[in-house]
Amino acid sequence: MTWKPDVTVAAVVERGGRYLMVEERAGGRLVFNQPAGHLESGESLLEAVVRETLEETTWGFEPQFLLGIYMWAPPGRKRSFLRVAFGGAVLERDADRSLDRGIVRADWYTREQLLARSARLRSPLVMRCIDDHIAGCRHALDVLNHVNGAPVDALSRIG
Repeated sequence: MTWKPDVTVAAVVERGGRYLMVEERAGGRLVFNQPAGHLESGESLLEAVVRETLEETTWGFEPQFLLGIYMWAPPGRKRSFLRVAFGGAVLERDADRSLDRGIVRADWYTREQLLARSARLRSPLVMRCIDDHIAGCRHALDVLNHVNGAPVDALSRIG
């Protein structure tokens, strides 16, 4: 059996000292997370984070920087997660859109409010991303390259 991590994307959006978060059902309990989800086949990382943010919060999202890339292996589980987190801004909200299945609400929380709910954070990556955002971690989006359908001879020149 070949091991491979689940690739996820997350949006870290701060406005006025508050972070856009979702309260969602996961593993039989209600937890807090950034708007986040799995990368789908044929999708770039940027497309995935824009889609997931809209589906989970009804807010449009404009990625402005790469916050970080995080690997997490939950204790006692065989799955691992490779999270690519982006910082950016929300655009307009689609008030006619429904929240994605499993999402109870999307709202804005301060770091302190989230710390008070630390037992309900979906993973340790939630607070780590917020702390990295506060610390000023910012990487240009042009470090990401989405190579789609390149001929084999072109790929051999990359490495």
